[in-house]
Amino acid sequence: MNFIRIFFVGGLISYRALFNWIRPSMYIPTMLGSPLFQLIFFTKLGQFAHAESPDFYIVGNSVQVAAMASIYGMAMSIANERSYGTLGPLLATPANRAAVFLGRGLPVLANGLFVSLFTFLAGAVFLGFRPGLSTVPALAAVVVVTTTACTSFGMMLGSIGLRAKDYMFAANLTYFLMLLFCGVNIPLSVLPGWMSAISRCLPLTHGIAAAREVANGATLADVASLVWTELAIAAAYAVGAFVLFRVLERESRRSALLDAY
Repeated sequence: MNFIRIFFVGGLISYRALFNWIRPSMYIPTMLGSPLFQLIFFTKLGQFAHAESPDFYIVGNSVQVAAMASIYGMAMSIANERSYGTLGPLLATPANRAAVFLGRGLPVLANGLFVSLFTFLAGAVFLGFRPGLSTVPALAAVVVVTTTACTSFGMMLGSIGLRAKDYMFAANLTYFLMLLFCGVNIPLSVLPGWMSAISRCLPLTHGIAAAREVANGATLADVASLVWTELAIAAAYAVGAFVLFRVLERESRRSALLDAY
């Protein structure tokens, strides 16, 4: 019961306290305005270049924008403990570390799903995206899995931010590199081999591929291998992030340097 309370209540409180863009004046232009213009820009650019169909860009960008909420939000929800000087009291508590760490991902995951849903709806309203109604449940499942993978990746960046000084630079760099590496607007088949190899180790890549197939009429069973790969990537990053968090925590007790700049 205590684990559940820390997981849900602690995660929500930490999100409200540490997410820098939670105010509407910041949230709307950042979390909604930026994905909207990203979607319109790349879709219209692709149409002008006659490169791919509009749905290619709509699905790719609508899934990818979940990474904005997930990566930035998760990094803030962990690394800002150090920035705000609250890391020491947090590590002094006897609370279950898994509940403290993983509970922070739930509000971030919900936010990522909301941003992705908003962008899909914008694609339907402004760009004529019309997937079949029968594909919506499978598409939603793929988006949930992909957003979970992005949240796990954000956990890793947040854990690194417990020691690095400028974690937001890493989060920004990672977010925009994923636009290039993960097949969001450029097919993986035209990327150099080394870039394609890296992309297959990142979140988004397999999720976007699965979402595009589902939007074209494939069933969830047809893309099961892609979905399971995305889940495996999510689990790997989550475990790696938690292990790194625990290692840095133990190091902080030895050197007292974790919350020092």
